[in-house]
Amino acid sequence: MNYRHAFHAGNFADVLKHLVLTRVLVHLREKPKPFRAIDTHAGLGFYDLAGEEAGRTGEWHQGWGRLDTAFSEPVEALLAPYREAVAAAKARHGASTYPGSPAILREFLRPGDQGVFVELHPADAEVLRARYNRDPRSKVMHLDGWTALNALIPPPERRGLVLIDPPYEEPGEIDRLGAALARAVAKWPTGIFLAWYPIKDPAPVDRMAAALDRALDRPALRLDLMIDAPDTTRLTGNGLIVVNPPWRLAEEAGLFLPALAERLARGDYGAFRCEALGAAG
Repeated sequence: MNYRHAFHAGNFADVLKHLVLTRVLVHLREKPKPFRAIDTHAGLGFYDLAGEEAGRTGEWHQGWGRLDTAFSEPVEALLAPYREAVAAAKARHGASTYPGSPAILREFLRPGDQGVFVELHPADAEVLRARYNRDPRSKVMHLDGWTALNALIPPPERRGLVLIDPPYEEPGEIDRLGAALARAVAKWPTGIFLAWYPIKDPAPVDRMAAALDRALDRPALRLDLMIDAPDTTRLTGNGLIVVNPPWRLAEEAGLFLPALAERLARGDYGAFRCEALGAAG
């Protein structure tokens, strides 16, 4: 419970995570039937990039800050909902704001949709309650995210998404992610799951992805973004397992992943992966 996302808000990992999240939300909004979005490790909701924490690391300059110039037209079309969500958060909370996943989810919720934001850190949960519990479309829960992943599915709406974004403070959490994800998919086979992971040493990620490939009887994608050569001492990449991905997501990732790898690379090294897993593999 020592992890504080305010130090890392808007970094390259947030860019990938939030871009993919918005692409899934666009897909869910294409049908009028209500959906539920569950964020198992929600944080504070939004962050001040001019604040002390973000200023101390400056990580956002190498992430969101590098998106200040436009990409090619096809890539910009895919980024547009993400950019609009950030702009909406800035309009609500100030020009130096960067939205966390709850703030992004809020921008996509329609009347009848439901957002559930789960946070274990007691102080952060209180901030989250103050920011979102007055909105009838959202509910904040002070609860362990891994417990919530099992307890809150399947939702009454029977359609929606779960974002799993743990802080990875404990050893073995990447393996834990894979095992928990497989159990959750078995419990809610039609839900869309987005499971985020950091990449330092690629071996645990490869092991987790291989286990999921064997275990899942639903289609899934592994989307990785590397901004530097793998280095076990620091974060050089990140990725998402997306279970039951929107049918266009693989094609979209084929456009935005290489663009991000080129734009966000620390030096000459930028790489990406878009790989089918499970029933799609």
